[in-house]
Amino acid sequence: MIRLKDTMQQPASFSHEAVDTDQADRTAITRKAPAYADRWWFTEDGLRLYARDYAASAGRVRLPVICLHGVTRNSADFEEVAPYISRLDRRVIVPDLRGRGLSEYDANPANYHLWTYAKDVLSLCDALGIGRAIFVGSSMGGLVTMVLSTLRPNLVVSAVLNDVGPVLSPKGLARLNTYAAMKPVAFRNWHDASVFVAEQNKLIFPNYTQAEWLKLARRAFIKNKDGLLRLAYDPRITETFRSLTVASANHDLDPCYASLAQDRRILLVRGALSDVLGPDEVKTMAARSRNFIRVDIDYVGHAPQLTEPQAFAAVCDFLEGQA
Repeated sequence: MIRLKDTMQQPASFSHEAVDTDQADRTAITRKAPAYADRWWFTEDGLRLYARDYAASAGRVRLPVICLHGVTRNSADFEEVAPYISRLDRRVIVPDLRGRGLSEYDANPANYHLWTYAKDVLSLCDALGIGRAIFVGSSMGGLVTMVLSTLRPNLVVSAVLNDVGPVLSPKGLARLNTYAAMKPVAFRNWHDASVFVAEQNKLIFPNYTQAEWLKLARRAFIKNKDGLLRLAYDPRITETFRSLTVASANHDLDPCYASLAQDRRILLVRGALSDVLGPDEVKTMAARSRNFIRVDIDYVGHAPQLTEPQAFAAVCDFLEGQA
């Protein structure tokens, strides 16, 4: 049985020993304005997962938007994006996929794959009573969106794909695999964490300031009971991450994109410096969709934050043109 729990007043805690932490220590993930409520739901296999729920501004009754993060990311990535979407009279749901953020870790790392994530999102939609929605998927979140269109076609009305397609470039895959093989890191202060984030992402965001690196660090890291800052995901997700990239390289996701592109509007946001999604693949994606819009974000690699002026305008226009 699928259960949903609203715990705005109840302290949350990780169930995985490696990241068990007090409520007061989780400011990196739960820095919360009154803009959203905390939601918890249970998956088919019993994991307790978390989502942010941003209420729509008073106005038109419109389709909700579900935002899905990348492979090593979490719901905090949309902390600036979700509020501006909610001001377009749309409810915005932003889950932490299993093994990330405030969601439980899976005892079996083999479950960290696209089809499991998609089924978890289906459980969330069932718990919230959402039958149709617009999806915004960043990187892996875009791949999950493609899978959802095959598992429950009526759920996905349209999609924003953030720098991702069914086929990923070998150069980008090599870089992502190197990152996936990296040993877990820990830092004693936010400055050191931000320096690490800057070093890992300087080619992606070449014009970022120290303040912007700090903002990214506070989204990516979480403070544990031992006082150390650690990346806010189960390190074991990297064990199956390589199989994800191999699947992309082998074109296994082509049927999923074909399903998504069939009679749906698609907005592709691509970093102009992206090494993950090449220009040729973008052309192929466009040719397979009857209603395809593309915007390239200058001076950004994989993947845009969606707060860049070009991305902001494109996403707002895309959403405003729909029910």
